[in-house]
Amino acid sequence: MRSLLVLPTYDEAENIAEVLQRLRAAAADVHVLVVDDGSPDGTARLAREWGERLGGVDVLEREEKSGLGSAYRTGFRWGLERGYEAFVEMDADLSHDPAVVPALLEQVDAGHDLVIGSRYVPGGSIPDWTLLRRAISRGGNLYARLMLGLRVQDATAGFRAYAASALRRIDLDSVSADGYGFQVEMAYRVQKNGGSITEIPIEFRDRTLGRSKMSSRIVVEALILVTWWGLRDLPGRLSRRRRSRRAARD
Repeated sequence: MRSLLVLPTYDEAENIAEVLQRLRAAAADVHVLVVDDGSPDGTARLAREWGERLGGVDVLEREEKSGLGSAYRTGFRWGLERGYEAFVEMDADLSHDPAVVPALLEQVDAGHDLVIGSRYVPGGSIPDWTLLRRAISRGGNLYARLMLGLRVQDATAGFRAYAASALRRIDLDSVSADGYGFQVEMAYRVQKNGGSITEIPIEFRDRTLGRSKMSSRIVVEALILVTWWGLRDLPGRLSRRRRSRRAARD
């Protein structure tokens, strides 16, 4: 498969060289698109320099910080226009291990529409997190499963791969969420479209360099959107459940 890894960046000058080198070592045939949101620390310049050394790297510079979801939508459109068959999402802070990229793509090649690098399936782990932080994250994922009927353990995970066909069935222009909300919405849409979703275990590590971009606004946005989607689609889910029960009785 022709595969594209979309790498959103904002002030990742301390990490970009290492992440690109490790990506090229782990997945030599995967093209990388760095989508930089006007980083004042020179991330885009460094990405171009390392891209020229390593090959297979393009850098798309945007004028201002527009959010994670927007960066991925831009990257997906860029890749779909150029005929890529599989797409990988990954953070640029090395919390996601580039060595796992081939395993994600293997599952897409096996026929899955969405492959999630999951912290919450057997074998997955978050060694750096406190019990409170794990509880909050697990609670958010449980809420998404209950509200949306998602059959996914780690809907907020940002290390994942999509088949191009699954992205084409989604109206990317209508996907507006960012951060956790974007990841949940994309998984929900793939499932609603009848797509095949699987999860593989990963070890998630906290960044050691640079500053986290997570904020309370992103968390609140996700909770509000999940609640809205769940209430909006509840009548349809209940109707399908009733039809399924009637069919089972008949």
